[in-house]
Amino acid sequence: MELSTDTIAQFKDMTKANGADNTDSDVYVAKPTEGAYFDDGREVALLHFIYDHPSIDDIRGSPAKVLQAIDEYGRTKAYMMNVGNKKSKIVTDLIAELKPQTMVELGSYIGYSAIVFGDAAKKAGGKRYFSFERNPEFAAVTMALVDLAGLSDFVKIVVGPSAESIKRTHAEGGLEHIDLMFLDHHKPAYTSDLKLCEHLKLVTTGSVMAADNVVDPGNPPYLAYVRSSVAEKRDKAEKGSEGNDTDGFDWGSRKNAYKKRVGKENIDTEIKGNPNLKYESKLVMSYEPTGQPVSGSGCRHQLFCADFVAKDGLEITRCVGEESV
Repeated sequence: MELSTDTIAQFKDMTKANGADNTDSDVYVAKPTEGAYFDDGREVALLHFIYDHPSIDDIRGSPAKVLQAIDEYGRTKAYMMNVGNKKSKIVTDLIAELKPQTMVELGSYIGYSAIVFGDAAKKAGGKRYFSFERNPEFAAVTMALVDLAGLSDFVKIVVGPSAESIKRTHAEGGLEHIDLMFLDHHKPAYTSDLKLCEHLKLVTTGSVMAADNVVDPGNPPYLAYVRSSVAEKRDKAEKGSEGNDTDGFDWGSRKNAYKKRVGKENIDTEIKGNPNLKYESKLVMSYEPTGQPVSGSGCRHQLFCADFVAKDGLEITRCVGEESV
């Protein structure tokens, strides 16, 4: 269903009242409703745009100006599937609160989140920021932009499938604990990768997770897991019914855009994680960079869903304890 101009204005008023306003001056080019909207050459084109920018000397060494240049490309050239300046503020506020010594992100894409969160974590006194990216081309773009921002001494890019990279980095002694983790990679891998981090004791009491795109396109298995009680998780684990249901994702018209990834990720559906960890989890609504208020799989009624005030949201999950067996 296409939203009318009046409806869009209505949603903007609602989100502005909730502190999540997105003005016309900072929204990206609209995301294509059909076909590819990433991994089609626009990522390398972004690099050329920034390095050919007339203000490149001013951009160099400034995380804020690199982000502004990325946003400029997204506004004037092509849609970029970045976290954007509205949703990123939710996470930077968490960073200011938690002051994480070690922060991890799963899925860097072109490095927007690595730059904005890496800069915030470094300023908050953090020791290391790990960015795990499966696609080597995206990782190369991220490395170039992180270096341009002057953050390569703090942000480490790890290339390869997320689960394998987490295991390897942990085994090598580089990753011992996760204070804050941002999940924005292959959606069906959210749950299994969180369970892996639980299993390796990287996620323990005090760890916080911020999961993107839980409304659009949605992530029912992940939300079910982090919102379950310890008793519910134990029961599912004992019955062997925990699983990670990749059929629970409503890709809709985006299936073709993800065809290079769907079915090619090695997702461990057997890992049980640590069902004894107790989570407190809530959805925080915000805007995608396009600012288009269109409901996702988490809300079926575009106008009257009580929990829906914008296009997408982050699930913020805090590990508040561990129950004894």
